[in-house]
Amino acid sequence: MGQGIEIREAHFPGRSGIDAYGNGGFRFADMSHRGSILCLPSGIYGWDAVEGDVLDIKLFERVLAEAADIEFLLVGTGLSIRPLPAELKTALRGANVSSDPMSTGAAVRTFNVMLAESRAVAAALIAV
Repeated sequence: MGQGIEIREAHFPGRSGIDAYGNGGFRFADMSHRGSILCLPSGIYGWDAVEGDVLDIKLFERVLAEAADIEFLLVGTGLSIRPLPAELKTALRGANVSSDPMSTGAAVRTFNVMLAESRAVAAALIAV
């Protein structure tokens, strides 16, 4: 018999600007994704973060795994800006990654500009 439906982790294997955000998700590369995303050098991944979550280091393990290819991490914290916890900032700084929390909308706009400039940028974007 058939194997049934294979559920795979959401992943777009490439760099792409974000075309739109809102209504709980994002549009990029002619696709849409419901929920939060990580935009990393290796691609765009679904991310298990929602507005109001504690931004602990476990949420950023995939970012830290690719830190060698990232200079700037933009963290879209939702509708409002929230500071990053000291432990997370220290871990990122230790990996030579500058981090900047901002609203998700500002992070999307900044990410698109920096990506267009071919900067070593990544983004962790909480859906709004």
